[in-house]
Amino acid sequence: MTDTPLKLFNSLTRAIEVFEPVHPGEARVYSCGPTVYNYQHIGNMRAYVFADTLGRVLQWKGYKLTHVINITDVGHLTSDADEGEDKMERMAAKEGKSAWDIAKFYQEDFERDLARLNVQSKQHPRATEYVEAMIAWGEKIADKHCYELDSGLYFDVSTVADYGRLARAVTDEGEGRIDTVEGKRNAADFAIWRKTPAGETRQMEWDSPWGKGAPGWHLECSVMGEKLLGFPFDIHTGGIDHREIHHPNEIAQNQAYCCTGGLDDASHSGAKIWMHNNFLVERSGKMSKSSGEFLRLQLLVDKGYHPLAYRMMCLQAHYRSELEFSWEGLGAALTRLKRIVMAVERLKDAPAGDPLHQKLAPMRAKFAEAVSDDLNTAVALVALEEALTVKKVDAGIKRAVIEDMDAVLGLGLFGLTRTDLRIRPKGAQITAAEIEAELIRRKEARMAKDFATSDAIRESLGEKGVEVMDGDPLGWEWKL
Repeated sequence: MTDTPLKLFNSLTRAIEVFEPVHPGEARVYSCGPTVYNYQHIGNMRAYVFADTLGRVLQWKGYKLTHVINITDVGHLTSDADEGEDKMERMAAKEGKSAWDIAKFYQEDFERDLARLNVQSKQHPRATEYVEAMIAWGEKIADKHCYELDSGLYFDVSTVADYGRLARAVTDEGEGRIDTVEGKRNAADFAIWRKTPAGETRQMEWDSPWGKGAPGWHLECSVMGEKLLGFPFDIHTGGIDHREIHHPNEIAQNQAYCCTGGLDDASHSGAKIWMHNNFLVERSGKMSKSSGEFLRLQLLVDKGYHPLAYRMMCLQAHYRSELEFSWEGLGAALTRLKRIVMAVERLKDAPAGDPLHQKLAPMRAKFAEAVSDDLNTAVALVALEEALTVKKVDAGIKRAVIEDMDAVLGLGLFGLTRTDLRIRPKGAQITAAEIEAELIRRKEARMAKDFATSDAIRESLGEKGVEVMDGDPLGWEWKL
């Protein structure tokens, strides 16, 4: 815990603000979760590393954290702009399975990825668990804020103040840059409820005052946020792509439900602070789910990279900056993590001491200032590394400081070993035991000055994909 004020960038006000909880001593956070119709790519997972870091900082500051990541298992259409087919229904038809089975399979995979990245959130409510509450929400706001078409119930965005302010979708004069389209009063109007078309049957459909059908995608987050956290709650997070359509629509629903005014008071939006992480970009385009083998966490593991190397990669950049993915960059992040783990290994057997030792005070202050300054984890990592290099400090004292810092960074340093970080690639044709045996034989040959045998062993290992790293300052003698 630290007395340094926590300052966060609020996307709604476009300003850095000091965090002041709605409920003293508590922090309530809602993060937009995945649509579980497919595997999540690593660009999706950056949002949860960011949200987890935020949650860890809040806990480190002494707040009791409630963190919800919802699961979208109905209602999200193939376009975020509320157009096309339901993603769940479409994947169910493609794979010949029920939409419920699709949701279960991909939710479980998502939760495994969260665990591998040390994301702490355990609250993952599913949208289908709250359909009755969504219908009740729609009934409450329908008279003043909605209208019905043949296709369903639509929200009229002109009925709330400051629609689109989050996305800055209005001109200086305050007039929306939108054109009306056939069937809707305003181009930006969105579905609260979608009727099942005549003659069709959906796998996921419910009876409602507006006919049999399913809720619109935007409604679930409003309902679950209010039910689980109460309005207003402290912080709403999501990827920057949500800032343009999904979150403005969610805010409009919240305003209508709470009968609140304009967004000069941010709490009228449902949350006091809205936070968005920037994109992870990969120039080859393989992060797209439509490109075949897209970049998901398991692919990184299959290629020999520990999942926490990806967490490290994310922490090295500010969450609001665009982060470019490359295999070289991931390798550099893994190497950095290895160096830290090796330094930490020397502290593992030491009983934790007093973290307030004067020699480590500058590093503790640097770390506290960094994470309190809108989650500047890049600088916080440097502070941790500097603390590890300080000489003539009791190992137990140093351990206490590093454990305290790692509680925020979430790398699990005291549970990691060098062996853990050496992942065998999926296509490797040789086991770690076989490699170690060959290296022992090679060392014996070098000691006997039999360099011909030594070189032959190195060449043989190279043909099997093993890089022997002589003189590596890390002490890592090989990698696949």
